[in-house]
Amino acid sequence: MDGAVMQIIESRADLQAWSEGVRAAGQRIALVPTMGALHVGHLSLVEEARKHADRVVVSIFVNPTQFNDPTDFEGYPREREADLAACREAGVDVVWMPTAEELYPPGAATWVEVQGLSEPLCGSSRPGHFRGVTTVVTKLFLAVRPHVAIFGEKDFQQLAVIRRMTADLGFGIEILGGPTVREADGLALSSRNVRLGPRAREEALRIVASLDRAESLVAAGERDRGTILDAVRGELARACGARVDYAELRHPETLETAPALLTGPTLLAIAVDFEADPDGQGAAVRLIDNRVLHPGRAGASESPDPRPERTAVSGPTHETRMKHSATGHPGPRIDADVRNPEEIPPC
Repeated sequence: MDGAVMQIIESRADLQAWSEGVRAAGQRIALVPTMGALHVGHLSLVEEARKHADRVVVSIFVNPTQFNDPTDFEGYPREREADLAACREAGVDVVWMPTAEELYPPGAATWVEVQGLSEPLCGSSRPGHFRGVTTVVTKLFLAVRPHVAIFGEKDFQQLAVIRRMTADLGFGIEILGGPTVREADGLALSSRNVRLGPRAREEALRIVASLDRAESLVAAGERDRGTILDAVRGELARACGARVDYAELRHPETLETAPALLTGPTLLAIAVDFEADPDGQGAAVRLIDNRVLHPGRAGASESPDPRPERTAVSGPTHETRMKHSATGHPGPRIDADVRNPEEIPPC
């Protein structure tokens, strides 16, 4: 920021005035939309944004219209002061923190919806979710008027939906995906991770194990969709206190179901709902993750962008991890399981 003081803006009119001034000066603007509770993954998006623009705007808004469960909305972490401190440290130029009334004034009745891409996977189990996402992102785009916007690849379907919307509506905004950042044990960073109880945090590593299992099978020459999914779902079925919402193989651009025999890049998308721990620690949490598998190529998987798919971080992680050492936990097995993956296994 060249020594400039980070601005905190709440009014849409004030933000638009700032944007007009920056554009008049011939500078490029990058937007990183977030719902706050910022972690290293978000900050990696800020770092990427800086490579593509002169000024970086981070929006922080917990969007009520994309939540299906009011309890989930109310429980979503909100950490205003920590978020602002992180943005200052990262060199953000503007943090936009609109109120719900600012984005959804009384009588608001307009929605933006992308058909097709928004219907499978999370769209199937969370009706209306992507309508809320695309509507609020449209409002963010109109207020910030960015040249480029950065979204995390962990939310793969969201990224695909926003790319489609941006092209269809002619926003003229470049949409970039930032690679998934993971904790040291492989769990994808998410603002929701802090709500996992110790047991659920450990069991969440089954997601990582299932992704690794699929990658190993494809690298070894397996191409049968059913065989790969059986192995993935078998691994996920071992997670105590968890229900698999979906584990599917899809085309990475159209999100259509992958063919019976994989022939090209294929998205493995997973969503799992974890219960609160039996002792009352933590809360119910939904986690999603994905990996793009590449049949016929050594290494098997990477992100759709020509950058590393996974970036590990060595910062603070949950103290309970799936490993062979002091906990005595046997660690993730990789053979198939005959249980229904949608059942919550007893522990």
